[in-house]
Amino acid sequence: MSETLPAGADFDVLVIGAGPAGLVAAILARKAGAATALLAPPAEPRDRRTIAMLGVSVDILKEAGVFDRVAADSAPLRTMRLVDATRRLIRAPLVEFHASEIGRDAFGYNVPHAALVAALEEAAAAAGVHRIEGTAASIEPEADAVRVVTADGAIVTARLIGAADGRNSPARMAAGIGTRVWSYPQSALVVNTAHELSHDDVSTEFHTPTGPFTLVPLPGRHSAIVCVETPAEAERLAGLDDAALAREFERRAHYLVGRMTIDGKRQVFPLSGLQARKFAAHRIALIGEAAHVFPPIGAQGLNLGLRDAAVFAAVIADHPRDPGAADALAAYDRRRTGDVTLRTSAVDALNRTLLTSLLPVQLARGIGLFALDRVPALKRAAMRQALAPHL
Repeated sequence: MSETLPAGADFDVLVIGAGPAGLVAAILARKAGAATALLAPPAEPRDRRTIAMLGVSVDILKEAGVFDRVAADSAPLRTMRLVDATRRLIRAPLVEFHASEIGRDAFGYNVPHAALVAALEEAAAAAGVHRIEGTAASIEPEADAVRVVTADGAIVTARLIGAADGRNSPARMAAGIGTRVWSYPQSALVVNTAHELSHDDVSTEFHTPTGPFTLVPLPGRHSAIVCVETPAEAERLAGLDDAALAREFERRAHYLVGRMTIDGKRQVFPLSGLQARKFAAHRIALIGEAAHVFPPIGAQGLNLGLRDAAVFAAVIADHPRDPGAADALAAYDRRRTGDVTLRTSAVDALNRTLLTSLLPVQLARGIGLFALDRVPALKRAAMRQALAPHL
């Protein structure tokens, strides 16, 4: 719920954007001792998307005080399975990653988006984050603070802005931070399903010539499906009736979970990529899709955004006198550059290996996955790095 904005409102930190990454950033900033506000429009109606929270992301949600609130509605991801369904001359072997191989009960949990956001909003209010409903009409960095004027004319100043305002981030533009942007000849169709056989807590990603077809476990005999296709085919699939779409999903899943039924609305998203040239400038730090966007492969997107939020709060704790000072921004940029660049490059490369017809590239991909499958030490190292990177 929005609070009345005090006259001449001034904060240590203002987070713009109330998606999961923005909410976590605001909660952790407040826990770090900063007077914190959150500026965002009124909450929109919840959809039924889910988010795979992996490794350190679960720890971050626990630190924010929300994981216990969403655990009962979430499904554990105990095994991650990669299947080469390209039918090409050179194909990678089937690879399964088991959490038990690195001493974990699960790699993470598939969490309903609506439940997560609701829990985060409650936690933000309980932590003392000042919620301001609205949008930023102007964002003006100054020497000692950033001056934000909302659409209804209110003025807010803060020593540090957390820009969690999406891929078209006005805050990023106000900071003068450029981006590298690219596109893919793909769209993702996302929908929930029910099915007759158990998924056994296994997330299965079929690699096809047009992109991944992924089944991510939900509680019970339900799964979220992410089907990456050409834009025309994604729209065609989205236009099928429920029975026809379910039959198509059964075929693409090789009947792994038996007969399916569609359980909810379909959503289609064009795929693109974005990476900011730097991650902080002029008292503005980029969080989530303001900093990075890439295809839904390996469940890396929001997990990367939560790590942004955790580092954002850690830098605030390290610079309590002025969290937006130049040395604080330099520390944030330095600590996010490697992680973001590595994940963005890896996901982009894997996606492009699926789309290419070049045999050397297919061979390299196959050899890499074969090595992961057959060299236990390498496999364990890869799993640990994917789940708990150094922050």
